[in-house]
Amino acid sequence: MKPFRKSRTAALLAAGVSALLMAGPSSALDANDKAEIETIIREYLLKNPELLLEVQQAYEAKRDAEQKVAQKGTIDTRAAEIFHSPDDVAVGNPNGSVTIVEFYDYNCGYCKRALDDMTTMIEADNDLRFVLKEFPILGPDSLKAHHVARAFKKLLPEKYFEFHVALMGGEGRATEESAMELAVSLGAEEGKMREIMDAEDADAEFRQAYDLANGLGITGTPSYVIGDEVVFGALGRDVLTAKVDNMRSCNSATC
Repeated sequence: MKPFRKSRTAALLAAGVSALLMAGPSSALDANDKAEIETIIREYLLKNPELLLEVQQAYEAKRDAEQKVAQKGTIDTRAAEIFHSPDDVAVGNPNGSVTIVEFYDYNCGYCKRALDDMTTMIEADNDLRFVLKEFPILGPDSLKAHHVARAFKKLLPEKYFEFHVALMGGEGRATEESAMELAVSLGAEEGKMREIMDAEDADAEFRQAYDLANGLGITGTPSYVIGDEVVFGALGRDVLTAKVDNMRSCNSATC
């Protein structure tokens, strides 16, 4: 490569990087300039590889900020579906000052671990409302087990939390068979369960959950919505409790 004066190098870097990234045929830079810029950038990055980490961190920060804006927009416009859907079961205090919405799958190992977080929190906090939003994403067994759960919820809503705790806390993989066996043991009639499961609208509730999850950036379980924040993963009772406390502080003061 022929030698560059410092000013020419700076000018090419400043004027040419965008053109290189876009790589459009209408770029004002000629082929020789592009080749020289590419060589300069490559050599500079090889000598300063920490810049790649800075770029990655900046990209992730920008992406996270954009995601939070999108999440808040979904929460603001679809709050009724998220926090007060008639398809969901709420446990704890129905008029609690703070609501946690959990997206879960009965075959999610992390959801099973997080079950104790929920039960302990609602026992310790009589002003907490916990919404259970079914989100079957871990294969056909999960979908079928959730179909049984949905039918049980419609047939015996007063026993759904007992069903939920038993199925989530059980050993082995949740399937249609294991979920149905549990439902029958709790008093459900299998024939009526099957009628509900075979209805044309059987998947509507799950489609709504998938659509909400897409708007909230949720791709795994468990995931939670607390106020205007989406929380990913089984982060533990202490983290969830801290976020609940923060919500209450925000409700009583300007955040």
